[in-house]
Amino acid sequence: MSKRIFNESQQRILERNEAVQAVTDRSISFTPEFKIKAVNEYKQGKSPSDIFINQGLTLDLIGPKKPKECLSRWRSTYAVYGEEGFYIERRGKGSTGRPPVKNQSAEKRLEKAEARIKYLEAELELFKKARGTRKAGEEETLKPYEKYQLINEIIRKYNLQYMTAYLCTVTEVSRSGYYAWLKQSDNRSVKEESDFLDYLLLKQIYDAKRGKAGYRVLRMILENDYGVIMNPKKIRRLTNKFGMSAKIRRMNPYRKLAKATQEHRTVSNHLNREFKQEEPQKVFLTDITYLHYRNGQTAYLSCVKDLATREIVSFDLSRSLSMEIVYRTLARLKESLNGNIHPEAILHSDQGFHYTHPEYRNRVRKMELTQSMSRKGNCLDNAPMESFFGHLKDELDYRQAEDFETLYKLVAEYIEEYNTQRYQWDLKKMTPVQYRSHLLAA
Repeated sequence: MSKRIFNESQQRILERNEAVQAVTDRSISFTPEFKIKAVNEYKQGKSPSDIFINQGLTLDLIGPKKPKECLSRWRSTYAVYGEEGFYIERRGKGSTGRPPVKNQSAEKRLEKAEARIKYLEAELELFKKARGTRKAGEEETLKPYEKYQLINEIIRKYNLQYMTAYLCTVTEVSRSGYYAWLKQSDNRSVKEESDFLDYLLLKQIYDAKRGKAGYRVLRMILENDYGVIMNPKKIRRLTNKFGMSAKIRRMNPYRKLAKATQEHRTVSNHLNREFKQEEPQKVFLTDITYLHYRNGQTAYLSCVKDLATREIVSFDLSRSLSMEIVYRTLARLKESLNGNIHPEAILHSDQGFHYTHPEYRNRVRKMELTQSMSRKGNCLDNAPMESFFGHLKDELDYRQAEDFETLYKLVAEYIEEYNTQRYQWDLKKMTPVQYRSHLLAA
């Protein structure tokens, strides 16, 4: 028996497939015709997954291992019994000694039904214990619709008749409530099918982002790349329902943050955490981070970020931490500005030795930029720059780079994608380049 549990809507979807003979919450029975067809197509070279997918049985629904397991059993049956083996009931004729269902007496069936009722009571008790408690000493019981679903599954699975009233009594729900719930099953089925189709679309984006897309990223990609408007609440509901939780990096504790209160004595903090800027090319942030790649090698990435548009306007990757890395980054910033220097332009950084170096400060002055620095040991004063480095390390497989040239290419491609394709919620769901054009047009 499979560990996969099929809910009511999934069972209804499967029941409508002509290849499915019967389905319960934990198992699927396929028609003999489909089994014969599957074995023949397998002999022709088709893979088990392709056979099931072509029949409309998606792996997301039935499970990725199901096709291979089924074909393995069906091929063995075909080799011993031929096609007739799929049409005859062989259970009870082997070593297990279990009698066929057709040969069971009415008393035996009643006994089995009573056993299943006891199983239902035990299952309900198990659910109560598994769901825990709200407060100490107060049990949390199953919700009515969950009890209705359990009753319906048991009745359909064991083909019970005239037992609805008794099952409702056992589970402490009203019979009228159960029938009202049953009457809405078609509406729920339509909703579940719609949810499943939306889930497949979200899953496609989720997998493309390697599981690192939250509901906001999914919302923006749907709208901009697929032309689909989906409510963020619905996206969160579907991601929770189908277990698509975003894999996010955890913030490291800033142990010395409480002590980092005094101003830098060389250059003042002119930015003062005013991260909300509306003018492009007015405030720039810069910093350096480490990138460890194959064979224990280390590279150093220096970037300059436009605070208003979040665009990376200049970067340099180096094998060493010499002053040349910041000089090249500054030169590329000057090249990208092309002489269009804002009269109140600010270049903000931390208090690293590169940025306090006299030669670097002199070059910044020659570019007519006002230098600003974070307070000592206070990384939050340069938070947007740190945020970009966090996203880069979280989303880029830089550790797999074989050499420095490959790493440089990966970083350059990521920054290009970040500037032109990565939608950001706080930029009115635009990319940095789109938002820059938006600000200039405004």
